[in-house]
Amino acid sequence: MSEFKLADRLATLPPYLFAEIDRLKQEVAAQGVDIISLGIGDPDLPTPDFIIDALYEAAKKPVNHQYPSYVGLLTYRQAVADWYKQRFNVDLDPEKEIVSLIGSKEGIAHFPLAFVNPGDLVLVASPNYPVYPVASGFAGADVQIIPLTDENDFLPDLNAIDNDTWKKAKIFFINYPNNPTAATATAEFYEKLVEKAREFNVIIVQDAAYTEVYYDDNNKPLSIMETPGAKDVAIEFHSLSKTYNMTGWRCGMAVGNPTLVAGLGKIKENVDSGIFQAVQEAGIAALKHGEPHVEGFRKIYKERRDCVIEALHKINISCRVPEASIFVWAKTPEGYSSSDFVSKLLRETGVVVTPGNGFGAPGEGYFRISLTVDTDRLKEAVSRISKL
Repeated sequence: MSEFKLADRLATLPPYLFAEIDRLKQEVAAQGVDIISLGIGDPDLPTPDFIIDALYEAAKKPVNHQYPSYVGLLTYRQAVADWYKQRFNVDLDPEKEIVSLIGSKEGIAHFPLAFVNPGDLVLVASPNYPVYPVASGFAGADVQIIPLTDENDFLPDLNAIDNDTWKKAKIFFINYPNNPTAATATAEFYEKLVEKAREFNVIIVQDAAYTEVYYDDNNKPLSIMETPGAKDVAIEFHSLSKTYNMTGWRCGMAVGNPTLVAGLGKIKENVDSGIFQAVQEAGIAALKHGEPHVEGFRKIYKERRDCVIEALHKINISCRVPEASIFVWAKTPEGYSSSDFVSKLLRETGVVVTPGNGFGAPGEGYFRISLTVDTDRLKEAVSRISKL
């Protein structure tokens, strides 16, 4: 049989984080261990019925059985614009400043192809969602990690980035509320970042997938688009996945600077055919009528968060109290690396968490808990951790 060598861009990739966890999980489960999976951030709560009903009705329309527009239905993009106006008081032109995405991951992965040439410098705030550096590498970029530390509230220290780096940088990837640290960004941080980006002509890519999972109505996460001047330099990626429990539906959006939106749209025009229009119509329903359901989801996540925080503190595992996202970011017990602790935990207790170093070197010494199982199972999981 012929042997075929993978392209260098694939051969040099590290194993995809969650694929490795899944492999080990299956190995332990095969031994008859009861697995409690707190690894992947995939909501366990069902998609609200009214969204499913909207999909059902839209799927029966013959017009939706044809190729969709790669930029998305104008009615979907208008619903996104209306939602941004209502939620963030941000005005967006649905025709020039919004593009639909087959989930935000797809858009983020394709974005560097539109603006990065081989050898360009891309900055990635880390710990980070692995797609940012991988997509940049696929486009031929040189990636520089900007470490996020507890001491700086897991925000990039912009003053620590020298002017030569700013001058060379093409893109700066950030993500708030942050996965995995659950940190949130302040208006002051966004203002300073936008100021730097405008000064040095750097594209800001902000992944905002978790803005709607927050725990204080008086301290809602911000959109970078609320920042004066952000449209000059920024594109923001968002998704219906975490907000409405629609991870499998693959429905998202990118908004912001018209040139950046158009560039991403040009890539999509050549590599995909857009979101199934019935899914877009269901997305419109979610954006227009979903907030009462989202409020209910937030209450459930808050109960879960509080349960985990209390239990971890009782066994002297240090962690921050997250203000947003579906994650808890905790320090590994003394004497363990991230990988060693996670592996030991899974093999000896059946509890799956994610090693912090899987999100980049600055994540070493931490592990991530996903709040995507019910409270009783979370209590059981932390009880097992305490016995270990």
